[in-house]
Amino acid sequence: MHTTPFIEGQLDENALDQQLKALIADVLGINQDQAAGFDADTGLFGHLPELDSMAVAGLLTEMEDRLGIVIEDDDVTGEMLETYGGLRDFALAKLAPV
Repeated sequence: MHTTPFIEGQLDENALDQQLKALIADVLGINQDQAAGFDADTGLFGHLPELDSMAVAGLLTEMEDRLGIVIEDDDVTGEMLETYGGLRDFALAKLAPV
């Protein structure tokens, strides 16, 4: 399901935020309300027991599918997965016009 968060060619950061939180909840099987409460400092990998190394692969695959981005192996860092803010910034950078 490819649904990029753009309105009239402009990146809608609020739509991305909602979509990314819903994606995390879906992939990890956590409550939507829990994911909706994530802020930039919310810990992800190493903080959420549901986000283990196997779940990371599923999360990245869903990000590619739902956001219409390509994530290369070299793109994946501990920093981008450490907090929700890191993951959101990564998605924003991938979606930013070149």
